[in-house]
Amino acid sequence: MELEITQRTVSHRVTKITKTEEYFKSSDMASTKLFGKDLSQYEDVDIDDLLEQLSPEELEMLAGEADPDDSLVPPSERNSYKCAKESTGPLNRKHLIDHINDQAINEPDRPELVPYVAGTIRGKKWVPPPPPEPQEDEDAVAQEVEVDLDEEFASVLNTATEDEIVDLAAILGFHSMMNQEQYHASLLNKGKPVGVGWGGITKATKFKALPAEPPNDTDPEESIKKLKDDDPNCKELNFNNIRTISDEQFKRLFDALEMNSKLESLSMSNVGLSDRHLDALINALVSNNTLRTLNLETNSISPAGIVRIMEALLKTHSVEEIRLANQRASVLGNKIEMQLTDIIEQNPTVLRVGIHFEFNDARNRVSKHLQKNLDTYCRVLLRGGPPLGPLHPHAEQRKGQVTRA
Repeated sequence: MELEITQRTVSHRVTKITKTEEYFKSSDMASTKLFGKDLSQYEDVDIDDLLEQLSPEELEMLAGEADPDDSLVPPSERNSYKCAKESTGPLNRKHLIDHINDQAINEPDRPELVPYVAGTIRGKKWVPPPPPEPQEDEDAVAQEVEVDLDEEFASVLNTATEDEIVDLAAILGFHSMMNQEQYHASLLNKGKPVGVGWGGITKATKFKALPAEPPNDTDPEESIKKLKDDDPNCKELNFNNIRTISDEQFKRLFDALEMNSKLESLSMSNVGLSDRHLDALINALVSNNTLRTLNLETNSISPAGIVRIMEALLKTHSVEEIRLANQRASVLGNKIEMQLTDIIEQNPTVLRVGIHFEFNDARNRVSKHLQKNLDTYCRVLLRGGPPLGPLHPHAEQRKGQVTRA
């Protein structure tokens, strides 16, 4: 059986080689002689007859010499190495790893030719080569340029101090004649930085560590009580970064905001606000007429919830600044952005919108509408002329304040 496989393998290989020789012969690219012998007499010889005359040892030797790139031949037969060992059965990975570990632990280390002695250097100690000496390029060397100056100018420059020359260079725009700190100090009309001379090297400005921001100590219960009592001194509330507000406190806070008439600014950034709190918030925005600034950034409000909040602002037209960036969904999508754009264009009083728009169309339309609202607000506030759109609810009040001032 093994002999038949070997013959078949050799037959495949020799057939491949014969076809290659026929190709070269047909294309007139091969010589008719090999090692000085004429090969034309072997053209009609049958390969199978030649293989039957070979012994198993000769077939094995022939199979190891030629390697046709034939995918029909098994890889074990194409390999010239033939293992004479018997199969040990399927691979047991765990036993193999255990054997490798045991062999690595039990095998003794190779003895060192030179024993280790503490404090002695074995071999040559590496000495770093000396750094290359910088070579000055003759073409790159700065050449002095003689400039003919009037006696008046020469006397002024000779008696000028370094700071005056630096200021003059900054005025003339000679940035290459000074370093960065000298240039900015001259622009800001400040003195020369300490330790920086005319030929000094500008170093990076040292980072000034800012003190850590103190935690927000606003008491939610006390703030809810002030809102419920309509405290006239409670015009601004900041709940930023207070993550301990419960759902029940959110409900009471928004219910109190609904009837409040004094609060003007409410900031609730990073307080864990989500869609389940929007019903009470929207009811408060629809009923409240005094709130001007609302900050709800860095919460978990969905894009649909953002649309509901912006629609609620159309009821009273009192909120001038609304911030809703950095919510649960980083991308709103084209449909939501177009809805928000249409809602904002219907609001004649909003002046600032803190929402990230991805599409240029929505961004440009919102920017133009906010600029239009700002122009309307400034005209009513400062000049008292006819508004470009509906009158802002706070414009007449602030106009009266400016007039009295």
